[in-house]
Amino acid sequence: MSSGPFDIATALEWLDSHLDHESSSAGVAAGRVEGLSIEPMRELVALLGDPQDAMPVIHVTGTNGKGSVVAILRRLLMANGLSVGTFTSPHLGRPHERIARDGVPISDPDLAEALSGVASVESMLGAPPSWFEVITAAAFRWFADAPVDVAVVEVGLLGRYDATNVVTADVAVVTGIAGDHTDFAPGWELAVAEEKAGIVTPGRPVVLGDVATPLWEVFEAEGAEPVLALGRDFEVLDARLAVGGRMLDLSGPHGSHAGVLLGLHGEHQATNAAVAVTAAEEFFGRGLTDEVVTEAFAEVDLPGRLEVAAHHPLVVLDVAHNPDALRAVASTLDDDFSVAGSRIIVFAMLAGRDLDEAAAALAVARPDLVVCTSIGEGARAVAATELAAAVEATGVASEAVDDPTDALAAALSRASEEDLVLVCGSARLVGHLRGVIADSVR
Repeated sequence: MSSGPFDIATALEWLDSHLDHESSSAGVAAGRVEGLSIEPMRELVALLGDPQDAMPVIHVTGTNGKGSVVAILRRLLMANGLSVGTFTSPHLGRPHERIARDGVPISDPDLAEALSGVASVESMLGAPPSWFEVITAAAFRWFADAPVDVAVVEVGLLGRYDATNVVTADVAVVTGIAGDHTDFAPGWELAVAEEKAGIVTPGRPVVLGDVATPLWEVFEAEGAEPVLALGRDFEVLDARLAVGGRMLDLSGPHGSHAGVLLGLHGEHQATNAAVAVTAAEEFFGRGLTDEVVTEAFAEVDLPGRLEVAAHHPLVVLDVAHNPDALRAVASTLDDDFSVAGSRIIVFAMLAGRDLDEAAAALAVARPDLVVCTSIGEGARAVAATELAAAVEATGVASEAVDDPTDALAAALSRASEEDLVLVCGSARLVGHLRGVIADSVR
């Protein structure tokens, strides 16, 4: 394919011609990514003029909560008058969603131009870059050209050898460490922590969310200064249920914030908010005013995270894709989405997670039925029948419907106006059915 200027269709076709590790079964053992290196990405961005160095960066990793922390951070930075680039993954609809300025996804012409720039240097590389390396490089190029005042960059996988780790983080953030992208071999928590600690810049702050105390020293050993940990240096004092979200009381090294309303569902979002506020205050080197925090929290928009997609029946979408995230969503339903009727879950997962533990996490929600489906035929897709068997082993009624759209239709056909339908287990599933629901109400 020509490496000349692309239109958007040609650009996306070229992008999709590259190996996509998100859709393949890349080797991950005890938290370490096998066979991957950061050096090809360093070579790629060097050919582009190292655009990742054109702006300060807040680098975010963690098993769960990365997208939430990035979204809250963006609003906190914008409320202080900054233009903010965000790079996130995966996308729910189009790749454009991954690259945004002030919350607005990159346009067709700009994405085509950014990808054309990457294509123009591809022949100089020793080996073809991966899909994720290409989109990451395109994001950095666009942020530098836009320009933005600061970029908030979400890690794709773990940290140390992730394509995003060509940045020099002004502030590093670790939202938490739990079981995902690991084989759960002995010592996996330490191994995952060591990989995530790879995003730390010596002498710069790292903010730790749900990270076990014994693992803090891993980040200290990387030279982070200071290491700010949830429960020691900052905390959630209270997270009261309120209309439209949670009323939070937060404390941290730069002061406290009392009675600020976060417009997101789920008690776990209180921790994400505390992490984001602490990271923003470390970035500025000062405390934020309550007015700024209140303004930012009121504007946070987070598609696919306990998102209400329809009413009567109530349809809620969440990208929770591992047991810890599924438990957090399940425990939220009673407080945030209490309904008079039944609970039906539409569920799919990728391989590489503990299906039995995931099924047990779903059972916490006390569903009346789980409709299991599959999200494709790639190397990482899990058959609907396999998921249904795991769910039924917990004593919960289940059925297998191979096609996701048919699975949603099956759930809705069984639901009355007083019921709740929860779609979860995979960003790909949520993205697909989010589009189906949107099309149905147009």
